[in-house]
Amino acid sequence: MVKAVFTAVALAAALTAAQAGRPCEQQAPEASNVLRSMELAARTQTRLDASGAQVVVLARAGQNLSAYGLRWSHLGWAYRLPGEGNAWRVVHKLNHCGTASAALYRQGLGEFFLDDLYQYEAALVVPTPELQAQLLPLLLDNQRLAQLHTPDYSMVAYPWAQRYQQSNQWAIETLALAMEPGATSRARVQAWLQFKGYQPSTLRIGALTRLGARMTAANVAFDDHPSDKRYSDRIETVTVDSVFSWLGRSGLGGSVQLVR
Repeated sequence: MVKAVFTAVALAAALTAAQAGRPCEQQAPEASNVLRSMELAARTQTRLDASGAQVVVLARAGQNLSAYGLRWSHLGWAYRLPGEGNAWRVVHKLNHCGTASAALYRQGLGEFFLDDLYQYEAALVVPTPELQAQLLPLLLDNQRLAQLHTPDYSMVAYPWAQRYQQSNQWAIETLALAMEPGATSRARVQAWLQFKGYQPSTLRIGALTRLGARMTAANVAFDDHPSDKRYSDRIETVTVDSVFSWLGRSGLGGSVQLVR
């Protein structure tokens, strides 16, 4: 996901190269794509400013996931910097160049969308004022922000296990931590999410596809999934679409707003 062109500052320690996977390719982005990304960032900034919110869930479409019935690939927490007018930042988790590791990043809106997007569209959900009030101080605190971060990464990490953690999973677990500060472990925040009715997406991924992905991609693993579900080709994972649906269903957030 993350390209070498990013100039973001990692919140976690410097990444260690994984044994498997390929390194980043030094490749300059096409000027037309940079322009489209900046235009999307500007439109998103306008929408964020008009929302009156301090914190929103912000999503992008970096991959074509229509085969799985999904529209959005990646989300982050966008927040307005206190005392700095209309400046917005996005904090999110990024997989490092297809390896088995990931880190947390703070970026501007332009950087967030400068990621070889599949579609130059965005989506956002405004959380309730209570949730925003709980989230904002956490998002500003590097230590608390990284409290539940697990560097070991799998794109299809099982939502109710702790061996790996994918990007959307970190975001929703951080939400749970903000709402339930006493739940200070991943197991506890996952229990809170289950109690609050969060339901992950179920992807239908056959055995041959799983085998091929595991052999060729360091950032894909299935060994944290329960055997009965894995062997029946049911892979559950945290998706943007499932998070958006749950926020609306639980009353923790409003409707999905599209930015085109």
